[in-house]
Amino acid sequence: MTAKDATRQETVSEFRDTVNLTAVELERWLDTDESRGVGQKKDGDDESVGHESGRRIVELLRTKESELDDDDIAHMRKVVGYVRRHLAQRPDGDVTRSPWRYSLKNWGHDPQKK
Repeated sequence: MTAKDATRQETVSEFRDTVNLTAVELERWLDTDESRGVGQKKDGDDESVGHESGRRIVELLRTKESELDDDDIAHMRKVVGYVRRHLAQRPDGDVTRSPWRYSLKNWGHDPQKK
């Protein structure tokens, strides 16, 4: 196995460990007003960066590992990094209905899911 293959496999593994929503769960979440109501929007865009990422994550979850390309792997790394940084910024108190949790869910991770 080459170093590139090992890095690729590590990224896929971290992505699978980080994204704890299924494709169906994430799709359903992305259809909610709560999902559409959080996150940073690019200039002139109606959709937040996280919501757009969520749609891409659904695609990645449905893609066979052997069919993932370099752009897919790069997005997986971006997802893992975002979720790690965001988890480190957990606010105090009940986060059940917080923008913090909703944003994480857009990125495929529900911090309250067992």
